Amino acid sequence: MKHILVALFLLLPSSLIATEADVKTPAQMAELPIDSSHLVNTAVGLILVLALIIGLAWVLRRFGGLPNVGKGVVTIVGGVSLGTRERAVLLQVGETRLLVGVSPGRVQTLHVLSKEEWNTSIDNDPEFEQQLDAALKEKQQ
Repeated sequence: MKHILVALFLLLPSSLIATEADVKTPAQMAELPIDSSHLVNTAVGLILVLALIIGLAWVLRRFGGLPNVGKGVVTIVGGVSLGTRERAVLLQVGETRLLVGVSPGRVQTLHVLSKEEWNTSIDNDPEFEQQLDAALKEKQQ
């Protein structure tokens, strides 16, 4: 029986055999393995990573992220809301501009402008404003 106990004692790893020097006092047990400087460094690193992610998302949204690959020949020049679910959108296809009305389930061409027509300025043309108002009133009726 003695031989078995000696053999078990010799087979135990040395880390499991406790000595007086290895016994921790309560003061040593109260110490945290991570001090406040490690927590501050971790928090600063986390904030920097989040700021980098938010910054990259803003740059991608602001500048489009990718070049104009696969966008096609139709571009949206502008648009205006005419109601809660209706819009007038100005599209450009090549050298032609189309004014289309968009509503749920329907897209209708309102006017086709050739290059000569849309090169002329309509900013100071009161007749255009009157025509637009008349067309809107007519649509509402």
